[in-house]
Parts: sequence; C-alpha cells; structure tokens
Amino acid sequence: MGTLQPKLPILMSNDGRLLPQTFEGIQFTSNDFDNLTLTAGRLEHATGRASTDRTGLAVLGGTRESDALLFAGIDYNFTKGSLVQYYAANLENYYTQQFLGLQHTVALGAGQSLKADLRYFDTGASGANGSARGRAEGYRVNGYTRDGSGEIDNRTWSAILTYTLGGHGLTGGYQSVSDASAFVQPNQGALPEKGAAGASVYLFTDRMLATFNRAGERTWFGQYGYDFAALGAPGLRASVVYLKGDGIKTISGIEQKEWERDLALDYVIQTGLFKGVGLSWRQAALRSEVADAQDQTRVIISYTLALF
Repeated sequence: MGTLQPKLPILMSNDGRLLPQTFEGIQFTSNDFDNLTLTAGRLEHATGRASTDRTGLAVLGGTRESDALLFAGIDYNFTKGSLVQYYAANLENYYTQQFLGLQHTVALGAGQSLKADLRYFDTGASGANGSARGRAEGYRVNGYTRDGSGEIDNRTWSAILTYTLGGHGLTGGYQSVSDASAFVQPNQGALPEKGAAGASVYLFTDRMLATFNRAGERTWFGQYGYDFAALGAPGLRASVVYLKGDGIKTISGIEQKEWERDLALDYVIQTGLFKGVGLSWRQAALRSEVADAQDQTRVIISYTLALF
C-alpha cells in the first residue's frame, strides 16, 4: 500500500493546486516485454487538492463511498511513433469502464510531423448504481440522466490531429458524449468531507475552467502553440485554445451550449542560480448556459527538485 498519483486513461491525479490530489492503494507496472507495458492496481482512498483528509472514492453526485477502484491496462508500441492502449476499470457500486486509445505520428519532412490521437470510453452502471434502490441510497451520478434516474450509461469518443512545423503546433479536434448520462471518472466532490472536490479526466477537453463532458455534449476545439526555442529562446512557450460545445441535454428538453478560451505563457529559466524554476501565466474565459460565467488569471511558480 502506498500514496500514488496515477496518470492513466482511467484515472488522472489532479495537480491544479498547491497540494496535488493523491490516492491510496497499490499499483503494479511491468516493462518486462519489448514495447509492452502492463499496469494493474487497486485504489481505496483519495486525498483532495484542498485538504489533508482522505476520503473513499465516488463519482460527482454520489454521496456514498465506493470500496475500491480496480483497474488493469495494456500499452503497446507496435511501431515507432505508434501506440495502442486498452484499459478496464471498475469503481465498485458505481461503474465499469473500458478505454481504447490509438496514437500515431507520421514524419512529413524536415521539422514537420502529423499526429493523430483517438480515444473511446464505454462506461456503464455497476453494482448499486444499476438499481433504483442503490441510487436512492446515494450511489448516483450528478447532472442529466435519462428519466432522471441517476444511472451511469455513457459512451464518449474523441479525436485530434496535430500538425507541427518547426516551433509551430496546430491542433484541431472533436469530442462526442452520448446523451444518457455525463462522462464519469472518480470525483469525490459530492462527499460530505470538505476539500475533497477537484478532479481531472482523460479527455482533450479537460481545460482550466470546464471539462465539456456533459450528457449529449458535442465539442469542437482548436489550439495553436509556439515553442520559442525555434527562435533561439529555449524554455519559452505560448499557446491559445478555443472550445465550443453544444447539444447539452437538460431536463427541460432544451439543448444548451458553452465555450471556453484559454491563453498560456510558460518559461523555464535555463541557466544561473534559478535554473529550472518555471514561471507560468494563465488566463481563461468561460461562457456557459449551464454554469456561471468565469474569467480567471493565474500565475504559477514551480520548481522540480531531484532527490535521487
């Protein structure tokens, strides 16, 4: 047993605050076979990014704790620049989730490449969430669900293409969330313990202010980034992204929409006494018919210290 910060398709530890989200459990990773990584584990508790108190696991909207998240996965590099992934996870009394991912990069010439990244999730009710009695006891999901049942039933797929040329990077993508319930992964935000909220998900649309993972939501997005190392300024990067989602299901039957625009500027000091110190500026705007409008600016100072 130990403290973990998973970065897996079926669970992403959130590091968006001073205290990173951590999980308690066990994880095995094997690289004994060429080009193949095997992963499996069991997690039982989480510590939120705004508290040192640990909680059990749940989904957003669930008020009862799950006993454990069980998971296993395979990452296989079948050719240079190509990766296929399959993961399965079960959050007891909430859902069973399967993930299939495919990444492929093609070199187009000097300083040019094209990368495709495809992701598909199939998530269905498990245990107590699959019964009316269990959902009435608190094993339910937040947001719109078919017939207002609180039952988890979702398929989400997404795809992006990224073209790079020297320091330039241009990305376009699309994501579709099925309409019986929202996309889910562990999120302790509805549990009574303070500070448990704040979670990340393995979606291209998980951004600074919104996630674009509501039932029925269809999202187009584009991003442009530039690495100033191409101009002789290593460590300096900038990016802008815009996302627009529509088709969001509501109880009234009226579909709603939202959009977000994010700006980022990052610099890592390359030499001298403060070598390795990172400076980041973030500014984001969200306009949504299903959430409050937000405008945020963040300044982040970071430093990674190698202990071993």
